[in-house]
This record gives sequence, C-alpha cells and structure tokens, in this order.
Amino acid sequence: MVGHGDRQELTRRRDVLATRRREYDEDDVRVRPGKSSRPRTRTRPRHEDAVDGFVVAVDRGRYTCVLPDAGPDAPTVTAMRARELGRKSVVVGDRVGLVGDTSGAPGALARIVRIAERTSVLRRTAEDDATTAEGRLERVVVANADQLVIVSALADPPPRTGFIDRCLVAAFDADIEPLLCLTKADLAGPEAVLDYYTELELPYVLIRPGAELGALRALLAGRVSVLVGHSGVGKSTLVNRLVPEADRAVGAVSAIGRGRHTSTSAVALRLPDAAGGWIIDTPGVRSFGLAHVSAESLLHGFPDLVEATVDCPANCQHTADEASCALDAWVAAGKADPRRLASYRRLLASRSGEGDPREPERNPGDPLAGS
Repeated sequence: MVGHGDRQELTRRRDVLATRRREYDEDDVRVRPGKSSRPRTRTRPRHEDAVDGFVVAVDRGRYTCVLPDAGPDAPTVTAMRARELGRKSVVVGDRVGLVGDTSGAPGALARIVRIAERTSVLRRTAEDDATTAEGRLERVVVANADQLVIVSALADPPPRTGFIDRCLVAAFDADIEPLLCLTKADLAGPEAVLDYYTELELPYVLIRPGAELGALRALLAGRVSVLVGHSGVGKSTLVNRLVPEADRAVGAVSAIGRGRHTSTSAVALRLPDAAGGWIIDTPGVRSFGLAHVSAESLLHGFPDLVEATVDCPANCQHTADEASCALDAWVAAGKADPRRLASYRRLLASRSGEGDPREPERNPGDPLAGS
C-alpha cells in the first residue's frame, strides 16, 4: 500500500520530468534530409552529337530509320522516342536526330531526340464533319512528301472520281504535287477519267501489266512520293514492280468490286534507280476524310472553279441554295464540267454532316463512280 509520503515523492518526480521535457530546444530536433540537394532545372540536353535519320517504318513504339549516307545494303537503325519529345508524334517520312547505338546491329536501340521541321504533312480523317468523334480524329499519313501518287484502276474496281477529288484537295492543302496513276489500262481506256480532269491539266501515267515503267520511274526519281488508293487497284503490285525486294502482299478483288486490304502499315522504300528517290506505300483506304481542311481551302482542290468565285457576293457559301453564287453561271457557260461542281458541293454538304458517310468517295450520278 502506497503511503502519503510515497505519493508526494512520485508527484515530485513527475513534475521534475515534465520540467525537463520543456527544456528541449530546436537543436534537439532531428531534421530528415531531402532526397536531393541538386536544384531542379528545365534545361534539356542539346544532343549536339545526334546523327540525322530518316524514318521508314513505325511499329508499336519502335521506329525504323536509315542514315543519310547509308547504302541500300546498310543495316537499318531501330530507335525509340525520347521522353523529352513529349506528345510529338513520329511518322514515316520524318527526318529525326538520333543518339545512342546507331550501328544497326542486332539488339541495338537508339533514341529519337528531335524531329526536324516538316516541309509537308499529309493528313486525313475518318469523316468530313469536324463535330463528330471520327472527324476530330486526325491521322498524319506521312511527313515530308514531295508528291502524292493517286493510284486508281480503270476497271475492276472502276475509278471513283469522288475519291480522286478528295485526294487532290488533301494534296493541295498539304502543298504536295499530285500525280494520277491509272492502273489496269489493259481493261479499259482512260478517256472518261482524263476528260473529267481536262481543265486541271493533271499529270498522269498509264500502267499496263508487263509493260515498262520508265515513264513512272522518271516522275518518281529523286523525290519522296506517297502512294494512296483503294484496296484492289493494284497498288501493292505496282510497288513490287518498282522495288522487287519489297515483297508487299497482293490481294484479289472481290465479286462486288472491292479489294481486300493487303498493306497494313505505311512503309518507305528506296527506289533502286540510280537517280534515287523514295516511295511510301500506305494501307488501302475506303475513304479520305477532309475534316482538317477548312471550307476556304476546300476550293483549292478545284482550281477549275476558283476563277468563277471572283464574281460571287461577299461571304458566299457556294452551296446550291445560294441563288447569287457565280459557280452555276460559270458551269452553264461551259467553262467547267458540271460534275466537278457537283463533287465540290457534295464535299461542302459532307462537312455539315449531310450525305452518306459510309461511301464518301462516290459521286452520285457520275458514271465513273462505279455506283
């Protein structure tokens, strides 16, 4: 049993301990050191030792590049994108800066640390209406192309001028020269297609099975050319003839006149000719959306109609509802093909969400549309 004296002694000891606790100062406090004493900086390495590269293929976060002075038999360089590039996309045709192991040896991996300013960018969307999710989804087809080769068969499947018109708009918007490549010329003549584009003076070349490709090779020499076209028009066959070692898959045309998709990704191929040059084969497409092209720039794909708009009133929308639009009188005077005006106005309507989005490359009533 604790007596009264013992209680007083315990109380006195607790008071002494409490007093001692209050005597601690800041020198007795332990401060946990920080993770690093180095000041943070936003200065990025300049990578002055980076070597130039040309992106020829993209596959699941890995980029196949060639060095400028590398010969046709030199190994390609596999690279990944550096973190400092952020969200900048790297596409076929890009000219990039590479650091790390650029030997091209098996298992070697370099890094892309910068992307050179692009001279041209060819884009497309899934739809024309920019208010839809598909219209806002913009795809960069290729960068730094000099020439857009629009591959169209003259038969099986039949040519569709609506699709060609779309490609022309995209080419002029990207400041890329167009070239019309008409395949399967042994099955049908080119007169109907050439008549449709007679006012444009559009350069073209005819391709027949087994015939020499000298005319086409001359137009491709020393340039970066991107090939686009519907599946089944013979694009992959043409690529294999131009670059035999390419070995691109070739498909057949179905009974309803549509080809199967054989090319699954864009790839740049070096032409074996002494004059040099590159062709970029792209997957076959069903449509070429133009939501990224403004309504004003849309007219640039129809240079045969541009002069008529000088007489249009201010803020004219050039639609069929515009009673004072000068395009109708221009066509009535025989200065442009009425099918061209119909195609242009159909693109304008498609931008507003009108028309059939499943077949945007068809021109209703056009005998060349295959409909």
